[in-house]
Amino acid sequence: MDIAHMTNVVLVGTLDTKGVEYGWLRERLLRAGVEVVLVDTGIMGEPRVPADVPREEVARAAGADLSQLRTAADRGAAVTTMAEGAEATLLRLHAEGRMHGVLAIGGSGGTSIATRAMRALPLGLPKVMVSSMASGDVSPYVGSSDITMMYSVVDIAGINSVSAPVLANAAEAVAGMAKGYARSALDRRRPARLGSGSRPLVAASMAGVTTTGVDAARERLTELGYEVLVFHVSGSGGRTLEKLAGQGVFAGVLDLTLSEIADDLCGGILTAGPDRLSAAGRAGIPQVVSLGALDMVKFGPLESLPERARYRRVRVHNPSITVIRTTESECAELGRRVASKLRLATGPTAVCLPLRGLSTLGAPGGPYHDPEADGALFSALREGLRGSAARLYDYDTHINDPAFGRAAADRLHAMIGAVSAAA
Repeated sequence: MDIAHMTNVVLVGTLDTKGVEYGWLRERLLRAGVEVVLVDTGIMGEPRVPADVPREEVARAAGADLSQLRTAADRGAAVTTMAEGAEATLLRLHAEGRMHGVLAIGGSGGTSIATRAMRALPLGLPKVMVSSMASGDVSPYVGSSDITMMYSVVDIAGINSVSAPVLANAAEAVAGMAKGYARSALDRRRPARLGSGSRPLVAASMAGVTTTGVDAARERLTELGYEVLVFHVSGSGGRTLEKLAGQGVFAGVLDLTLSEIADDLCGGILTAGPDRLSAAGRAGIPQVVSLGALDMVKFGPLESLPERARYRRVRVHNPSITVIRTTESECAELGRRVASKLRLATGPTAVCLPLRGLSTLGAPGGPYHDPEADGALFSALREGLRGSAARLYDYDTHINDPAFGRAAADRLHAMIGAVSAAA
């Protein structure tokens, strides 16, 4: 069976302002050997190329009438509505088996519409966004999805000597990815779905300063029969962990690194938002938590460090990241915040405390070794969890001691087994 002729790439965009470019992309994709479904999310002007899914249908998918959107002439509301309709349309096309990849091009408005739809699609489905916004902060567009962002270099306004190779690369890339996705789905005789394998999934959180301990835990859990997904606590990593935990794809969560909570408290750049350390508890998923990297807050390059932080204990982590040591009062507040989140957990929860340090920098003899600050963190956590169902376990070791990682992994394994036995 020729996989190329059963592979569909969806093009989604505003065919009134970008119709010529989308027509060019459609021809390029057809030459690359894939079928194309063109979805129009334009509003005001007439489409410059015919669509397979017209804009009226996209608006109806959002429960709206296109003519009323035009009459209201509220661009913001119209963009939001068409983004909602695009999301519903692409989800329908995927459910019908008519999508193995999606490609979009645009400026701020087109990127906003297309990426909302892409974020709703399953992990692993190829998603490529060529955007004039892609050289800046793309986190609002990407969120916790696996969207591939390509910078358009010039604005997407015609096919020229700069835009042509960029768009051609995007078309060839999504065509190749879509063929691979279609082939893998055919081999399994079912669409790819996270957590559908034979081994139960466990999530683990890690930073460079907790790698050794988390790696030991990961290796132990792998020995015990789990597939371990490690999330870098970069803000987006924590948000992704929370999203997937909320979807119930994990058998357990090994949350040993919580630096995103420190960034949220102290204004660091790698916060995952106020809901970090919440989803597993709400979902009743067994979780083992530690306090890794709560001894630091992360900022950007040294020259970008806020004035208020310049007189703290400062370390250059790498050219892009500068860290400061959390103070005793900040650690106490972090202990209270962690405790308040864990008190709400509906599933089995254990907290493993490495009493000899929370990161490579916080180890005995390290620049961030501060028993008083760590003690304030531990004391506030203990007090906050008093009377709760969460269990605390002390370890006279450092978080990066492999023995600590293995012990945390064994504890999570026992909790998962107990839940399975009781089910």
